[in-house]
Amino acid sequence: MNDLSAFFADYPAAFPWMAGLFGLAIGSFLNVVVHRLPVMLERSWQNQCRELLNPNQPQSDAPERFDLIMPRSRCPHCGHAITAMENIPVLSFLWLRGKCSACHKPISWRSPLVEFLTGSLSVLVAWQFGFSLAALAGLALTWGLIALSFIDVDRQLLPDDLTLPLLWAGLLLNIFAVFVPLSSAVIGAAAGYVSLWLVYQLFKLTTGKEGMGYGDFKLLAVLGAWLGWQSLPLIILMASLVGAVAGISFIVFFGHDRRMPIPFGPFLCAAGWIALLWGEPLTRLYLQFARIAV
Repeated sequence: MNDLSAFFADYPAAFPWMAGLFGLAIGSFLNVVVHRLPVMLERSWQNQCRELLNPNQPQSDAPERFDLIMPRSRCPHCGHAITAMENIPVLSFLWLRGKCSACHKPISWRSPLVEFLTGSLSVLVAWQFGFSLAALAGLALTWGLIALSFIDVDRQLLPDDLTLPLLWAGLLLNIFAVFVPLSSAVIGAAAGYVSLWLVYQLFKLTTGKEGMGYGDFKLLAVLGAWLGWQSLPLIILMASLVGAVAGISFIVFFGHDRRMPIPFGPFLCAAGWIALLWGEPLTRLYLQFARIAV
């Protein structure tokens, strides 16, 4: 560890580059997580319901293994198994010119987008924190937020399988005050959950509709556990402003049905990630602006 620290101290640009390359590989894995984890959860819920409603029904043959490792990734059009050379982050997409090597039908731009986004954000986190425990933890949080964002966009779901481990990880890390003191982290987790829960209850009481899901409460609790209660006003403000602008834009310019919900998770994730890197200067800037306005 000391040798690595000395190496990165002598070559400060090396760590961001290494984090970026590793981030590209993680982005490839996140594509699998985003696609498969919701399906895995749905199958698990279906099995639980089947066992509850029909406890005496004989077990059917075990289905084909489906998890984050098996089966191999395949072309959604022709079923061609993706080879190792066709699975190099971003480069394979460019080499194949965005088409399957077997059937030559287009490959979704989503996969290289997630890979490039993960690599780019990893570089920024590594550059901001340098080689440290905060950087390694920040990278893990960044990857988790990316996965949560895209799952929420696709399924309007923020799985407990991701939010709860991130929540506990934030609290455990802050035992050592990696980002904030433990007391601030514990209060942040509780305040993050309760604040959105109260908004949810008030909105439901006044409109009879559910304005957000419980996953949003847990996600804000995650951000509070990592960044402390002091970061929550900034995160909520940024997420709400961007979410409102995006929602209005979708309705006005893209004809989005206003009765169809827009996931709030990606806006919370983006605001939380910005607060992770630049929370303190942004908070100072906001307070200065507030004093001037008053």
